[in-house]
Amino acid sequence: MASSTALTSDTEAWKDLKGHVEDIKKTHLRDLMSDANRCQSMMMEFDGLLLDYSRQRATVETMDKLLNLAKAAQLTEKISRMFNGEHINSTENRSVLHVALRAPKDAVIKADGKNVVPEVWNVLDKIKEFSEKIRSGSWVGATGKPLKDVIAIGIGGSFLGPLFVHTALQTDPEALESAKGRQLRFLANIDPVDVARNIIGLNPETTLVVVVSKTFTTAETMLNARTLREWITAALGASAVAKHMVAVSTNLALVEKFGIDPNNAFAFWDWVGGRYSVCSAVGVLPLSLQYGFSVVEKFLKGASSIDQHFQSTPFEKNIPVLLGLLSVWNVSFLGYPARAILPYSQALEKFAPHIQQVSMESNGKGVSIDGLPLPFETGEIDFGEPGTNGQHSFYQLIHQGRVIPCDFIGIVKSQQPVYLKGEVVSNHDELMSNFFAQPDALAYGKTPEQLQKENVSEFLIPHKTFSGNRPSLSLLLPELTAYNVGQLLAIYEHRVAVQGFVWGINSFDQWGVELGKVLATQVRKQLHSSRTQGTALEGFNYSTTTLLKRYLETSSEPQM
Repeated sequence: MASSTALTSDTEAWKDLKGHVEDIKKTHLRDLMSDANRCQSMMMEFDGLLLDYSRQRATVETMDKLLNLAKAAQLTEKISRMFNGEHINSTENRSVLHVALRAPKDAVIKADGKNVVPEVWNVLDKIKEFSEKIRSGSWVGATGKPLKDVIAIGIGGSFLGPLFVHTALQTDPEALESAKGRQLRFLANIDPVDVARNIIGLNPETTLVVVVSKTFTTAETMLNARTLREWITAALGASAVAKHMVAVSTNLALVEKFGIDPNNAFAFWDWVGGRYSVCSAVGVLPLSLQYGFSVVEKFLKGASSIDQHFQSTPFEKNIPVLLGLLSVWNVSFLGYPARAILPYSQALEKFAPHIQQVSMESNGKGVSIDGLPLPFETGEIDFGEPGTNGQHSFYQLIHQGRVIPCDFIGIVKSQQPVYLKGEVVSNHDELMSNFFAQPDALAYGKTPEQLQKENVSEFLIPHKTFSGNRPSLSLLLPELTAYNVGQLLAIYEHRVAVQGFVWGINSFDQWGVELGKVLATQVRKQLHSSRTQGTALEGFNYSTTTLLKRYLETSSEPQM
């Protein structure tokens, strides 16, 4: 068994896989796909979902070797330690318990010896009660009008996850019905243009603002919160703030100082990382205001179903574990640095941006959890676009340029089916035809011999040849309800954790975001003194000084 300070890459299992790469290089997916037994062994079903990873550049032997790597990396123990609330985020000395946010009421999940599930449900019950008051019109604004419009202010994990879920539910029939007459908007960027876009067409009298900041000190969020407080008070007076603004925060003193009633602050905990917080008040409050708590509770149940599957299913049938191991195989052994997330569903258009943060902020690390420099690459460059839009954008590169492993996500039953008379298939069938065709096009490609048989001119044959042998996997969901959205979220959250556990890194801190913020503080001070006192630029390199000078000379910011 590897000692805690050893690198995963020093294990026999890792070295065995390194040697195995040569065997895989001799294979082509055209041949691998002709083995029906292999393909059958690479299909997994759970709770209505079907995963097919037979188009990965892997054999049954590869999977055995990856499962050995999981053992060498002590994956079972690491997953248990997460669910048991141990401080696996060692650099911040914290538990990692986003699974507790969607646990059933009777579950027991402990952090520091205390069951946190009752606390979670206290907040959920408070959200249910508050959101029902707002939605029913029993809570009204300063002028007596119901609050039908919500702006949620937050950035990073306080924005991308909730936006993904909101976008996915907008066209779900049940959620759509529940949201009638209501609007939910998200304000994230410090750019004043984002404020302008958010308040356009809204009336402060009917608007509720939710300020999401754990510490109530996040620079971007608090400036945006002050900006919207000014918008409300200019129209309705200072006393209106308590009626029109609420908070998701743990810093009740600063919440009160800001002018928000601390009774209208919804808590979350240190054991919830920002990018894993969509199932806390961060996401549940704005989503419940828009769709009602009962819809959001189904989303939580979908995530919880995958949590239980992840915790208790043997690895060879465990969807997040298999996905995580395959990602490690693609990145660290086959040398593919990117991953395309391709949902064939417009409702999932904000899924890839959310997973970008979940994955790249978690696993974009250069040292092990013990601080040792890593001799191998971790993390993927994640990007994606809904199909078929992506086909008309970057699939050219995926088919004939760099090899980029692809995740194809398909939905059996459309949220909004359309059947036109005289068409060969429904609109959804047209979409799904592409979902089924693209993975095979990537796997099989097209040979010069096939093109010759089709009488393609010799000149064009090299241009029309597809090498194939490009890996992908397919995930098929029965439909896209709130429950399925929860399942999808949890699969990717746990997959990212598995990758980090196998790589031996801390997937739950994010020190890489700090340095830029510190340097921005110096710039902020300089801009203030240059604008108010005409202070000369000082302490910056030639390049930054030149850019700042140009900015100060030509920008029309008012003198403060």
